[in-house]
Amino acid sequence: MAFLLRCPDCGERSAYDFTYGGEVLVRPSTQDGADAWTRYFYHRKNLAAPQREWWYHKFGCRRWFFAERDTRNNRVERTYWPEISRNEA
Repeated sequence: MAFLLRCPDCGERSAYDFTYGGEVLVRPSTQDGADAWTRYFYHRKNLAAPQREWWYHKFGCRRWFFAERDTRNNRVERTYWPEISRNEA
């Protein structure tokens, strides 16, 4: 199902212009064991709810950004650059 996604740089486009990068997760440190890395790479929540996701604008500015999207109806609440979220946290 196609939906519209707003690139922070290029504006609103079809979701087909983008590549989905998955849920935003906290990366384990280099000192963490194999269990932590296995959870990071293979275990996803895949909730039927709003979640923060990585998206890549492959047919536009070619940049990665965050989108807060409700997976039940594909409604995108907001999109923003990763740098902004670090400053807001």
